[in-house]
Amino acid sequence: MALIIIGLIIFAVAKFILKINSPIRKYINTIKITGLVIMCLGALNACIKQIDAGHIGVKSLFGKIDDNILQSGLNFVNPFVDIKNIDIKTQNYTMSGIHDEGQKSGDDAIRVLTADGLEVTIDLTVLYRVIPSEAPRLLKETGNDYNDKIVRPLTRTKIRDNAVYYDAVALYSTKRDTFQLRIFNSIEKDFKNRGLILEQLLVRNITLPQSVKATIESKINAEQDAQKMQFVLQKEKQEAERKRVEAQGIADYQQIISTGLSDKQLQYESIKANLELAKSNNTKVIIMGKGNSPIIIDTK
Repeated sequence: MALIIIGLIIFAVAKFILKINSPIRKYINTIKITGLVIMCLGALNACIKQIDAGHIGVKSLFGKIDDNILQSGLNFVNPFVDIKNIDIKTQNYTMSGIHDEGQKSGDDAIRVLTADGLEVTIDLTVLYRVIPSEAPRLLKETGNDYNDKIVRPLTRTKIRDNAVYYDAVALYSTKRDTFQLRIFNSIEKDFKNRGLILEQLLVRNITLPQSVKATIESKINAEQDAQKMQFVLQKEKQEAERKRVEAQGIADYQQIISTGLSDKQLQYESIKANLELAKSNNTKVIIMGKGNSPIIIDTK
């Protein structure tokens, strides 16, 4: 469009030169041809529009939106048409309590009230994309700032509406996936009605009140202490069983010894032991009991 305006200006200058006596009048045809060439280049440039991959073009002529969209690549259009590029790739919108992590600076986490009246803080990421065929309607009804007009307010409202069905601890632990699925189903239809496809909803973090966190930690510590005590008791029972078995084995051994050995066998074993003692260099006399005379054993 700028080249067309420049060409028109050159034509206007050429006409002005014809009205005055100027030495450059002899170049008037060259000036006109130059202006014509520039206008043609401007018209050609305005008629050819490039749409990048992952985008579509929505045509607007003097404020009126055309329902026919332009696909990615080169497109020939009316030079007076304004083309608005719409991103149809997967986009994400993050609401987080961590500074500068989400689209909004500062703390942008969602604070909700649960069924037990506690305030829980939720960090969330929404993955979505624009429906190509619905882009003209989206542009007419919402404009390009659909993040702030649809995604953000609708998501935050639905999360608050659904959080009241869960207790804080359940929301943090056992019901987290159920809660995420419930929000997804609640938002998906509303997004589709506005020209958006909800691809995924990610509950990134759930922060409980400090008092609830302290209670949960105390409960976990108590459970760990109970498990430790059970282990100690089990170990003591096993040790008591071991000692009982050992004592029973000693008693059985003593009974076998007391009933299975005769006096002659004991005397034989005693003689064998004395013989071993006699083999020592320092042993010369072995005295047997029961009134017998000393028996001198010398192995040398």
